[in-house]
Amino acid sequence: MLRLSNAVETETQLALAGHPQQIAWLEKYLNLRGAGEGKCLLTFGVTGNRRQNALSLTQARQHLKAFGGVFTGTLLGKKWAQNRFRFPYLRENLWNAGYVVDTLETATDWSNVDHLLNLIENSLRDALAAEGERVHVFTHLSHVYGEGSSIYTTYVFRPAADYPATLARWQALKHAASQTIVDNHGTISHQHGVGKDHAPYLLREKGALALDTLQALSKHFDPAGRLNPGTLLPE
Repeated sequence: MLRLSNAVETETQLALAGHPQQIAWLEKYLNLRGAGEGKCLLTFGVTGNRRQNALSLTQARQHLKAFGGVFTGTLLGKKWAQNRFRFPYLRENLWNAGYVVDTLETATDWSNVDHLLNLIENSLRDALAAEGERVHVFTHLSHVYGEGSSIYTTYVFRPAADYPATLARWQALKHAASQTIVDNHGTISHQHGVGKDHAPYLLREKGALALDTLQALSKHFDPAGRLNPGTLLPE
């Protein structure tokens, strides 16, 4: 498992980790090792027996050291694994504190990762500028392949005075990022599926022939239209 956080996500995670005194010592150590401002956190994990894990960790440390990586031990990784499935429940606490949080994801070729990542983040940061609202945005790469990587972005914004206005803010953010993705060689969804929110952007990504093919398959295998019609393709 490889999870590479950009600088803003790294800073955010360290701020949310608690234990400010220990984090302060960690920051001092990283500064001394040349990993100060702008540092990025790579979380690395393997499964297997103890010997396999030790060999994998040794190999990983050798590669990362060659690129200026600083090994910080296993505590941060263990804490991430321990709290991984608690993170979704933070949304309720954030809402109570006056913030809305959402995520979106895509994938693209390696040559386009940095370019698309920056465009997505900028589109989200600017989407509510007309209202004078700021958006906190950060990203990590959560799935890596020989050809490219996923890009998984989190954004936090303030709700408006009522539900319809808050929904309009979310729609503006979602549209800005989605349009940026399909206009810049990203896929509208990586592992989360498509569905109603992403379906309007499929034509731009796949083209008319691909959508006609999906429509034909749907008519052939689901002639009665029972399988959630209107979700992926128009009814």
